[in-house]
Amino acid sequence: MDRRHIVKQSVKYYSNIIISSIIDELEVEIRKRQKRIWTKKWLLRRDTHGNSVGLLRELAVEDQMEYKRFMRITPVQFDFLLKNIRHRIQREDTVMRLAIPAKIKLEVTLSFLATGNSYRSLSHFFRVSKPAISVFVPEVLDAMYDILKDYIKVPVTHDEWNIIERGFNSRWNFPGAYGAIDGKHVMIRAPPDCGSDFYNYKGSNSIILLAVVDDDYCFSYINVGANGRCSDGGVFQNSSILKDLENGMLPTGGFFVGDAAFPLKTYLLKPYKHSPLTYEQKIFNYRLSRARRIVENAFGILVSRFRIFEKPIGTDVSTIDKIIRTACAVHNWLRKTSNNYLIRDNVDYENVDTGEIIPGTWRQENLTLMPSIDRVGSNHYSRQAREIREKLSKYFVNEGAVSWQSRMIH
Repeated sequence: MDRRHIVKQSVKYYSNIIISSIIDELEVEIRKRQKRIWTKKWLLRRDTHGNSVGLLRELAVEDQMEYKRFMRITPVQFDFLLKNIRHRIQREDTVMRLAIPAKIKLEVTLSFLATGNSYRSLSHFFRVSKPAISVFVPEVLDAMYDILKDYIKVPVTHDEWNIIERGFNSRWNFPGAYGAIDGKHVMIRAPPDCGSDFYNYKGSNSIILLAVVDDDYCFSYINVGANGRCSDGGVFQNSSILKDLENGMLPTGGFFVGDAAFPLKTYLLKPYKHSPLTYEQKIFNYRLSRARRIVENAFGILVSRFRIFEKPIGTDVSTIDKIIRTACAVHNWLRKTSNNYLIRDNVDYENVDTGEIIPGTWRQENLTLMPSIDRVGSNHYSRQAREIREKLSKYFVNEGAVSWQSRMIH
């Protein structure tokens, strides 16, 4: 055998070894990827057995009322959202697998808000992996908020403020009011290594939502993200709304109405708290409560529509912030664009003939509501603030009286 032949055979032998080794490595890598990506075959049947193509499609065609009960929006409203955020949440298909459709991502996210179901339950319902849900839900929430955030708007002109004031005067008989303010604890699961940062006076962990609501149950301002420990005043004292109020944000003589937790200011009226109260003071407290009940009902409707707030939210803190602000934006969007979003039975109603307050359906459902924030200001107030409250107290029992008010304080 000549030398050339020996070299040729050696090259062939070692080439086969190298090629075989490469093939083996590729096969191992492919098996690893397949095992890593598609460990559960039932996920592969999403397009034929998932509820996006099953139950939800049936409801959208055959029973739109039930679809709305489940998703909290109508099929038409869903299509509007999808059209406007699809480009933000749709990913490209890859060689290894098809991307999750934007439609399913939006359905999962809305279902998450509406039901508060765990990622595991949503995974079973929509046949989408739990890790994938945890990744795309924050992205979808961001996209939804970005297109709806203008529905939460602090007025910037006197004309815009005056529309709200006229509403409080004509609908709730409280002239000079430009909003009702309140704060609530949104219950959360304690984040890892958080210590007592989120631990509140109720003995649980929370993030605080501070909000101002207009005369029509819409949020005109929200402050999200203060931790539960701030319930003793930090949330309001450090909010941008306080700085704006101090700088004359409201038209001259205007104010917000709040409960006893808030400080009495020239721009923020609260009820009389001492006892016994005079007749004038009782009437003032009733009239203020009537106006302030708007914010209570707005929070109540938020919880009844988005059951995710009924129990401690278990996502990371940054996602919880997105959940809160997006839910508020969706609430405003639906309120301002849907005639039947908030019917009378949803909110508290006064029977002025009997002096009875009929609770809204959200109260009757025995929901686990967000606890109110604790005292957010000192008991010290200026003489001018006291005089404004006293002036209104006298007005409400004289030229500003309404015929039924005496029946409501006994």
